[in-house]
Amino acid sequence: MQYFDTGRRLVAEALGTAFLLATIVGSGIMADRLAEGNTALALLCNTIPTGAILVVLILIFGPVSGGHFNPAVTLSFAIRREITIRDSILYVAVQLAGGVIGVIAAHAMFELPFIQAAEQARTGAGQWLSEVVATFGLVGTILGTLRFSPTTVPYAVGLFISAGYWFTASTSFANPAVTVARGITDTFAGIHPEHIPAFVLAQLAGAVIATLLFGWLLRPEQETAE
Repeated sequence: MQYFDTGRRLVAEALGTAFLLATIVGSGIMADRLAEGNTALALLCNTIPTGAILVVLILIFGPVSGGHFNPAVTLSFAIRREITIRDSILYVAVQLAGGVIGVIAAHAMFELPFIQAAEQARTGAGQWLSEVVATFGLVGTILGTLRFSPTTVPYAVGLFISAGYWFTASTSFANPAVTVARGITDTFAGIHPEHIPAFVLAQLAGAVIATLLFGWLLRPEQETAE
């Protein structure tokens, strides 16, 4: 097993999160322009690149940093004591920074103002429950595949998020770094800044519940007895 120092792991997390946000926001802008008002088509065209880039990014950066790109995932691994508190804090910091850089890059590519005030309303009980469910499912997907089929993690994550775009009312943000970064884009992918805290709390709750439940569920009875 290869070991990468903290600096390399942090750069991997920052780069991965930046590319993830550039893809989410950039494909959202492109989809919105080409769909000519067809919201369903625009969402589909936003979904496919997002799921695809997650597979690519986890394949590239997973062996270096674990391929979290998501404070909720980092929280899960911290609860499981698979990452130190210090490294968890550093991971979250670079994930947030990378997300913002990714959004700015997407804006620059489409010749839009680098920082925008998002006006897209995303609030209400259904939206919050959607984020609990989406993050619960994402963390459960990661823990389950790591337990039984580690090589499939990139594909499982990409597929789950692709599905989540369509079966959740919130379109499955499932990631506090993504949520914060999408607060500075007034495009198809945006979220009003005032609605970010509730999304993040829902995401963290989903991550904690999934970590505890799957920690129990995936532990064999013999191992539990020991």
